[in-house]
Amino acid sequence: MSHWAEIDENKIVLRVLVGNNSEPDEGEAFMNSLGGTWVKTSYNGNIRKNYAGVSYSYDSERDAFIAPKPECHDTVVFDEETCTWSCPDASHVIIMGEE
Repeated sequence: MSHWAEIDENKIVLRVLVGNNSEPDEGEAFMNSLGGTWVKTSYNGNIRKNYAGVSYSYDSERDAFIAPKPECHDTVVFDEETCTWSCPDASHVIIMGEE
């Protein structure tokens, strides 16, 4: 299976759908037939650094999907290599989607 993320004009992920790997283009033509802008994503992070999720952003310069910045602590930092957020304070735990 191939996975595709639809992004809006601000490059925010709206949804992620599965393409057909039996097609030579892995479902790209079908995704394009739906309209909108589609970017391939990888469930295991082999391409574009991270698997796309709803509300993630697509950074075309980094060619990466990036999760929204957690708002739980001021010390959250962005790792340029992995395009992920982390907290250098081991006492803080970041759980996406929870307060």
